[in-house]
Amino acid sequence: ALHVSLSKGALIIPAMPAQTFSIRLCNWDEARAEARRIRELVFVREQGVPLELEWDGQDPGCEHALAYAADGSAVATGRLLSDGHIGRMAVLMQWRGQGAGALVLQALVEQARHRDHASVRLNAQTYAAGFYRRFGFEIAGPEFIEAGIPHVPMQRDFSAGRGGNTD
Repeated sequence: ALHVSLSKGALIIPAMPAQTFSIRLCNWDEARAEARRIRELVFVREQGVPLELEWDGQDPGCEHALAYAADGSAVATGRLLSDGHIGRMAVLMQWRGQGAGALVLQALVEQARHRDHASVRLNAQTYAAGFYRRFGFEIAGPEFIEAGIPHVPMQRDFSAGRGGNTD
């Protein structure tokens, strides 16, 4: 049983209701404006990634996921390359820790599974490896530097022991 003791005059402040997001999977033509805005804010402005490294020319061949807040604004994005690699996961600073990135990741993982990939891979910024571990990813190699930022390769296999498709 939970016992809570409050001092006289203490206020109980209810938690804010959980934020709800909607996820949209789309091609680059549909995602371009919002994904570009989010990625330039997060990677280029916030993290100092050079513009020419961010725009690698691979976006037209990818499936993109966008997370929208209840007010209709896009707050997170990510992409899935044709080889099962997830990349360019970005959540606007003020929306981090509220579930938008998790939903984008889950949508991209499900797309990879739907495409019958045996696994899905990504290069996580090292500080974020714990986030990806919560979704079944494991470190798959040594740390490396990309755009001046430490990263680790991570992989999630779609096998019976990891919640993968067993059909």
